[in-house]
Amino acid sequence: MGFRSIFVLAVLMGVRGSPTPGAASADVAAHSKMTPETAEETGQNLVLGVEDNVMATGELKPNHYPAQRAAKVVQHYLNTRYGSPYRLFGLQRVHSGNAEDVADSGRKYQLEISVQEIISNMTQKCSAEVFFPRGEKSLLAQVKASPCEELLNNDTKAQEEALYQQYKNNQSLLSAQYLPDSYGHIEPDMKPFWHLAIVASSSIMLNESTQDTLYNMAQVANITQLATENEQLKFQCHVLLHELVSQEILHWKLLFTWSPAGGVNVLEMEQLPHCHDCEKPPTTN
Repeated sequence: MGFRSIFVLAVLMGVRGSPTPGAASADVAAHSKMTPETAEETGQNLVLGVEDNVMATGELKPNHYPAQRAAKVVQHYLNTRYGSPYRLFGLQRVHSGNAEDVADSGRKYQLEISVQEIISNMTQKCSAEVFFPRGEKSLLAQVKASPCEELLNNDTKAQEEALYQQYKNNQSLLSAQYLPDSYGHIEPDMKPFWHLAIVASSSIMLNESTQDTLYNMAQVANITQLATENEQLKFQCHVLLHELVSQEILHWKLLFTWSPAGGVNVLEMEQLPHCHDCEKPPTTN
């Protein structure tokens, strides 16, 4: 699929916009029309400070890049473990952070953060530890986080079961494009699938995260429900991720399943070739 439009960078946090013809007309003014749910779900309430390239050790400034990058990894971790169509986690605030080198093996961050469960609008302060191993890229970031039990108390079982039964028994399989559209809009019945795509994409962002990256979900280019003979709903999804440090838009293809009992299970993930027809988002200050 070719993409011919200009993706508009929402101020410092995330790209919006549909890759449909005519989407180039969506500019910063269109960003102001974004729904609060979409702004929060894509992490646009995150505040970044100016930081140089020297990796800080000891106490960190909460709004500067080192602390924010590590804290964002915690968000991806929580979504991969506990996320669902009706439960989605976002980083609301970093209260404090500390970084230390661990011999020659890597770098450890101790964080106090506020995590928001976006859909219920509940917030809880949690502790987390993020360890970035040194060496091969295949070594993934390791995360330990307090369970944030209050955020898990919101009972979503009835909603999840209703959604599951609806699409398990549908005669026609779901197919949707451009979540959100050029103006940040998502139809209400498509929001659970936007949430599902974010949860599934968190697996990519968790795997790809290093001390030098900061990932955010930008858009679902398309999502298609596939036929399955087991009890899981199966989806193929093309998502756009925004790497804020490099300002790149990265295209990934995902194959994942979901059920209320089994949660989200990513079966395949593949980064697609760079989209040469897509323009790079403008740099913002």
